[in-house]
Amino acid sequence: MPPLIELSDGNKMPQVGLGLWKMDNATCADVIYRAIKDGYRLFDGACDYGNEVEAGEGIARAIKDGLVKREDLFIVSKLWNSFHDPEQVEPICRKQLKDWGVDYFDMYYIHFPVSLKYVAPETRYPPGWFYDGEKEVVHGSATLESTWKAMEELKKTGLAKSIGVSNYTGALLLDLFTYATTKPAVLQIEHHPYLVQQNLLDLCKLNGIKIVGYSSFGPQSFRDCDMKLAEDVTLLFDHPVITKIAIKYRKTAAQVLLRWATQRGISVIPKSNTQDRLIENLDVTSFDLEQAEIDEISGLDKGLRFNSPLNYGIPVYNFA
Repeated sequence: MPPLIELSDGNKMPQVGLGLWKMDNATCADVIYRAIKDGYRLFDGACDYGNEVEAGEGIARAIKDGLVKREDLFIVSKLWNSFHDPEQVEPICRKQLKDWGVDYFDMYYIHFPVSLKYVAPETRYPPGWFYDGEKEVVHGSATLESTWKAMEELKKTGLAKSIGVSNYTGALLLDLFTYATTKPAVLQIEHHPYLVQQNLLDLCKLNGIKIVGYSSFGPQSFRDCDMKLAEDVTLLFDHPVITKIAIKYRKTAAQVLLRWATQRGISVIPKSNTQDRLIENLDVTSFDLEQAEIDEISGLDKGLRFNSPLNYGIPVYNFA
């Protein structure tokens, strides 16, 4: 079992979890059920992933079969951009809870610091980036302050045990600190050796905010998105710095990348559909890298961000 990370609000979060981005609907329930058997307790989902119903089915089956109790699990979801209007935050959270088949989320994030025009769930769900479902981006009028205040209400009512933000920059965090009654317990960001973001990590540490890194394998997850940026850089799995260390410790390249993160106090949510890889990804806190090796991996930093809307041809400039 991975260690638990204590959050600023007193709640505890497993340091290693299973990310559900791009997990096929047809296999999602089975993968989650198997992952629970293998020891996973944190599952990181989102409205935008479109598989929350199936994720809930896997969890319900595991609970019914006595593998776990609800309180043993740490279930994560996210507020999509189209629901930033304060009056929409609680209703969409309740819909997502119903999809998962649970009464509360252990963590609920603002997915992106971008307000898009509201799209009713009965019209199209998940709504995606485009207002017309095809190519038209229409920004909303909700301020990040008003959205965060609505998030704080979710915590007060118990619909979310902890609340956090995702894809925020340092400037947005500093602004949030001026109006937040409750600071985010966690910041979730793209984090891998090609995008270390050390200054952002330092800011969060100063303010008691824990980090969850996604896309821990860098370009690996984005090559099947036809992203040229991911095609033009060496896969981290094949990078000589990573493979050299993997051979030394008799671990996979994936395990080395995940240990580089977890040994530095960062939580990770790698995705996999195969049992062998699920087990390998969970076993990333049982060995230690030398500090020189951690520094060498960090030295691969290129400031290279893959998960930006512009890289998908979506005209949203949140990382500009």
